[in-house]
Amino acid sequence: MHIDLRIAAEERTSTIVHVVPDEVLINWEPALDADRARGQGQERPGEGDLQWSRDSRILFSASADMHLASWDLDNGTRIRRYVGHEEVINAMDISRRGDEVLISGSDDGSIGLWDPRTKHAADYIQTDFPVTAVAISEAGNEIYSGGIDNDIKVWDLRKKAVVYSMLGHQDTITSLRVSPDSQSLLSYAMDSTARTWDIRPFAPTERRIRTFDGASMGLEKNLVRASWDSAGKHVAVGSGDGTVTIWSNDSGKLAYKLPGHKGTVNCAEFAPGSEPILLSASSDRNMLLGELR
Repeated sequence: MHIDLRIAAEERTSTIVHVVPDEVLINWEPALDADRARGQGQERPGEGDLQWSRDSRILFSASADMHLASWDLDNGTRIRRYVGHEEVINAMDISRRGDEVLISGSDDGSIGLWDPRTKHAADYIQTDFPVTAVAISEAGNEIYSGGIDNDIKVWDLRKKAVVYSMLGHQDTITSLRVSPDSQSLLSYAMDSTARTWDIRPFAPTERRIRTFDGASMGLEKNLVRASWDSAGKHVAVGSGDGTVTIWSNDSGKLAYKLPGHKGTVNCAEFAPGSEPILLSASSDRNMLLGELR
């Protein structure tokens, strides 16, 4: 699967991190209006995905060269390399409660379960298809995965078995994100639709809440990521025409259509906290920071 420039924003220090394929990690603090390059030589993250540790002191990266890594952003050095996957790693997430668990999804069809303190996986969940998107529930007891079979599977982490599936997408799923209130799951797929799903334990059998249209995947077929704002009121996704589409989560109506990029927007992230700011990263190798009004 093709993956391009990624970003991750963190609230405690208002730091934005982005990574460009084959280049260094950039650690940027907008309040200081300063760019600081981190990493030298081979000490650089891959371009698969980025996640912060809970204490925001460590950045985790997923890579096209089949490994995960943890990074100390204070000095730009790699702390640990996590090995075990046999194909490209497309996505990752980190638990929010309990023991810190890192999960990863790979083209080798497996979901890796990692203790960040150890370089080898604690366990794997084997699936039938390449895994292109993963997320972990707020309680840490369920994993959500998506892949080239177009279905979203919900796994019981203890039993390592599928509890239920959520069907509706017509093409490869590229993004899965749990809502801030942990009640909903946001998905985006190569069918050019974003969808929200009810993931409460005793939700109705039909779990689809809403379908959002208007963000075209484009011809590149990148693993485009979707996101929630911090209040769960809006969802955003990039598109192949260089724009970012933002909808109201409550009404499903289009709220913003933001131009500016000259290539596929692979990642659109709302800034942490209450500031109405959106960050976007594109195949044009640019990152845009814009205020929503």
